[in-house]
Amino acid sequence: MASEASPGLVLRSHTGASYRFDPGALCLELLTTGGPGAPPRYQSLHTPADLTDWAGRSRLAPTPSLAVSEDDVRAARALRDALWRLARAHTEGAPPAPEDLATVNGAAAREPLAPAIAPDSTRVWAGSPTGAALVATVARDAVELFTGPLAGRIRQCEGERCLLIYVDTSRPGRRRWCSMEHCGNVHKVRTLRARRAPREEPGQRPERRPG
Repeated sequence: MASEASPGLVLRSHTGASYRFDPGALCLELLTTGGPGAPPRYQSLHTPADLTDWAGRSRLAPTPSLAVSEDDVRAARALRDALWRLARAHTEGAPPAPEDLATVNGAAAREPLAPAIAPDSTRVWAGSPTGAALVATVARDAVELFTGPLAGRIRQCEGERCLLIYVDTSRPGRRRWCSMEHCGNVHKVRTLRARRAPREEPGQRPERRPG
């Protein structure tokens, strides 16, 4: 089960600065592991350990103890890439590609992670959770998101060169940035600098200083 109050994921910008990003949905958290056409440095889903690590950082609660195979990793990457294309098409008002819908629907049709109540009344995952069940759970989350009441709030960050996708779960529905720590702060700084920049009078040429 996904936590309703996720603290988000800690990402790093191209400058190395860390910031927290909450995409608002489990399926959109998977997009932070790379995607179709992304440079190799952004691809982080290569091995079973990578998928297990992502599950531990995701909003799944509690963190499942997974048995993950290489096939599960390939299925997770295929689902992730399909979700990227579906999300981009959705934000651009374009129709979804049939093959991407087939990938998501096929994954969602498999057996997902099953929650259970432990003897101490805590939440656990029933049986022996697998990577395949994790992929199915993410796919079902995507179906719920893209067909549910928040589908109209799936957006791409307005930051320059930022491709991150999120669902705006805020009450006013006016979220513009992947994170106020990152793209929101960059926008504020640029706006402030533009306001403080000296304005030239009409016809005035900038002073040339001796070099």
